[in-house]
Order: sequence, then structure tokens, then C-alpha cells
Amino acid sequence: MSPAKSPPSSSPITLSPAQVLARLEAGNRRFVKGDLVDRPCGDHVQACAAAQYPVAAVLGCIDSRVPVEAVFDQGIGDLCVARVAGNVVNDDILGSLEFACEVLGARAVIVLGHTNCGAIDGAISGAELGNLGGVIKKIEPAIRTARRRLDPAEPAFSGVVCEANVKSGLASIRRRSPLLAAKEKARDIVIEGAVYDVSTGLVRFFSGSSA
Repeated sequence: MSPAKSPPSSSPITLSPAQVLARLEAGNRRFVKGDLVDRPCGDHVQACAAAQYPVAAVLGCIDSRVPVEAVFDQGIGDLCVARVAGNVVNDDILGSLEFACEVLGARAVIVLGHTNCGAIDGAISGAELGNLGGVIKKIEPAIRTARRRLDPAEPAFSGVVCEANVKSGLASIRRRSPLLAAKEKARDIVIEGAVYDVSTGLVRFFSGSSA
């Protein structure tokens, strides 16, 4: 049986936010199974050259083990991806997410953390490394939240901080971007959190309605 083929995102998005999430979840299941969709790159490059219609915008970490398009089994033109250590939110990230949704028509905003995150572990240990200090400061609120749930000496503490950091990012997006908050309230988009397991390849979604 030949691999399934996928047409490029070369026409306006007709999927609902819920359908976009389902598409990403299905793509991750294929990724975990190694049953990826066949996407002729040349066809996709040409089809998306004149216009793009991404289904979602993803804020992820710079970590090399989390290739966002591959993790969700999506192709050229399917996702807008912003990457920064610790998947933290700043003004440039917010503007980029707003552009993806308001101008390009993306129907979902995903904040994607991951297990064994070096930025998270660095923040927990109080590491200092040049300009990384600004990232560390943005993760510190998640550390304080995690300490209310678990002793920092516990092996699971880093994972708890990771999820708290994703939820903090979701809250920051809603608080600092009236545009995205209004679109979510109107159900034009969904704003969702997720954590990628670098050991299994599995993405776990959660709403993160409160940090």
C-alpha cells in the first residue's frame, strides 16, 4: 500500500478550530507510528509560492529535538512556527501570532513545550549565560507555580515547571493580545497548550485556561 498523499495548503482554510486541533492530533499519531503522509516538496513549494493558508500558529522551543512540522506531520504552508528557548512569550512573538491569525487566517494558536527542556532546567538551577538571562526570568513564574505543587528535589519537578510554563504562556497571550483574546472569545480561533515528549514523540494537548 502506497503512502497517503496530501495536497498543499494552497486555498483558504475552511476547517473549524476544533477540526484544526483534530488534524494536528492525527498528524502526531502518524508521526509516532512512523506512518507519515507523502508530500512531494516540489508540488508544495510551487502551490504555496503565491499565497499561504496555514491552519495553525505554533510557538515552540528552539530545541533541535522538536521539529514542529514533523511532529505534527504537516507540510510546507501548513503551519506558522515561532521558536525561542523555553517557548516564552514576548512582544515580537505576540505580533507574529497575531499576524498568523488575523492576516493569514490560522485557526489555532499552540504553545508547545517539551520534556527535558534545557531552558527549563537552566531556569530551575539559576543558570546565567549571556542574553539567556531574559529567557530565564520569563520562566521564573512557572517555577514559583510548580513549587506550590511539588518539592523541587523531586525528579518530576522539571516536567511540572514545563507544563506551568506553557500555561503561563497561554495566559500571557490572552492577557497581552486583545486581538487574539477576542478571536478566541468569538470562537474564531482556539488557543491551546501542549507538551511534546522527546522520548516517545507523543504530544499531549491541554486547554491551559488558567496558569
